[in-house]
Amino acid sequence: MRSFMHLLMCPPDYFDVCYEINPWMDIARAPDRDRAVRQWTALRQILTEQLGARVSLIPPQPGLPDMVFTANAGLLHGGSFVPASFRHAQRQGEAPYFRQWFAEAGYPEKSLPESPEFTFEGEGDALFYGDVLLAGYGPRSDAAAYALLEGLLGCRVLPLALVDSRWYHLDTCLIPLAPDLLAYYPGAFDAAANKALQSLPGEKIVMTEADALNFGGNAVVIGRDVVLNAGCEALEAELAARGFRVRATDLSEFIKAGGSAKCLVLILER
Repeated sequence: MRSFMHLLMCPPDYFDVCYEINPWMDIARAPDRDRAVRQWTALRQILTEQLGARVSLIPPQPGLPDMVFTANAGLLHGGSFVPASFRHAQRQGEAPYFRQWFAEAGYPEKSLPESPEFTFEGEGDALFYGDVLLAGYGPRSDAAAYALLEGLLGCRVLPLALVDSRWYHLDTCLIPLAPDLLAYYPGAFDAAANKALQSLPGEKIVMTEADALNFGGNAVVIGRDVVLNAGCEALEAELAARGFRVRATDLSEFIKAGGSAKCLVLILER
């Protein structure tokens, strides 16, 4: 039986690297715009035509090249939308457009207080593993935001410290594959976070550094299908051995900005 998922994406009309806010970005190494469009379109086609996902689109806006990475817009839980509070000024202009889209789509909003102490970059740093919300903090989101988020959503939140700026969001180095299966790259986390991840119920797949650097940890999971950047051979073998169908697709132009498959989608409904 095919799993249903509703996703939000943003066309890459204005995608570019014109500033540097993570180690992957280099304004001297700009993405090929036409190739990026082809890669984004191929990803969307895999999600919709092969896997049956419904994809809604938010219109892109000039001057906001990272708006294509919709995962960072916020977090959906119980039909409500918790909007992001971006750390970097270069991305803060996205927030009003995302909030307007969700309001017009009929999603009630639950907001964190507006304060520099409570930066929170949505599903980029917050991923559900069963009933537990795994919450990355350090480079982009603040630990203080998660104490408030736990009360706001009424679920258990497990904060996890990210300590390597190459994996600046949780969704670049961790994949909840099933309620009892998790894949992650240990080098992205501090010792306490690694211990907490190992203590979670279920089986763990430990990613290699090579696959983590190739954004293997930035994957979209729809039932038994996993969509990820091409070339993550060890991870693909681990997934296949556990009965997953891997849908590898080239997303190299988006990696130039520090994103891949999961960064390009926000889960609206599963």
